[in-house]
Amino acid sequence: MQEVVMAYEERNVWASLVVSVITLTTYIVLVFQQAGDGPLTDVDWFPLMLWTIGGGIVAVIVISILWGIIAGARDRDGIGTADIRDRDISRMGSRVEQAFVVIAGLGVIVLCAVNAHVFWIANTMFLGFAVAALVGGIARVIAYRRGLV
Repeated sequence: MQEVVMAYEERNVWASLVVSVITLTTYIVLVFQQAGDGPLTDVDWFPLMLWTIGGGIVAVIVISILWGIIAGARDRDGIGTADIRDRDISRMGSRVEQAFVVIAGLGVIVLCAVNAHVFWIANTMFLGFAVAALVGGIARVIAYRRGLV
């Protein structure tokens, strides 16, 4: 059985991707729990959003460090190195992410134009960032596994 060796940047992409899914799911569950049978616009969403974003950032850092330590113990030569392929994959992933952030931004502009509740405006942007991170992470993982075309 062939052992899969991941580059430093690829490990970070995987950590971010997994944490993004968990963070988004956690936020949505907490908002619906807090809403109960009432309207979503009555939810005190701001602290929930800040805590899930902050928790997600801390989780990615911790997972990346721990995974780096484990990988470094197994392969001292490849620890923390990045090459031109990593840079190209990162740029491609950023372009993919940027497209989804722009779509979310346009959605926010439309919501502002129709005087939508601030809950919907903020959550549209949050969802846009989350989807951008997920799609960008998936694009990066695919590029690491199949290469850039």
